[in-house]
Amino acid sequence: SYKDMSTNKFLTKSEFQVMLILWSLPGKGGFTHDILALFEDPKPAYTTLATFLKILTKKGFVKSKKVGAMLYYVPLISKEAYCKQVMEKAQADYFENDPVQFIRFIAENNKLNDEQKGTLMSMFA
Repeated sequence: SYKDMSTNKFLTKSEFQVMLILWSLPGKGGFTHDILALFEDPKPAYTTLATFLKILTKKGFVKSKKVGAMLYYVPLISKEAYCKQVMEKAQADYFENDPVQFIRFIAENNKLNDEQKGTLMSMFA
């Protein structure tokens, strides 16, 4: 739960970019060069990416296994599970853990079209 999570359990923007690529890989894992290949330009340096992967391993978001001389990285948390943690923490920290306040804030701060409003309403019907 969010109460047990220290700040290192959240990703920086750069770390999140790396995780998005890892989550998108067909086998849900890959080598540094596989991950680097999927970055948009300007791509980070290989060594920079390797550092991010080390940090993500230390934080417990990915695990690595040696395959020959290279490390193969696999996410230890799904995108959905990570996003759920972030949303729970935001709801607790900024909305007194009240889902109604949280949903109202999201709805009021996004330009919803009629179809989206209908979908949102049908969730509570």
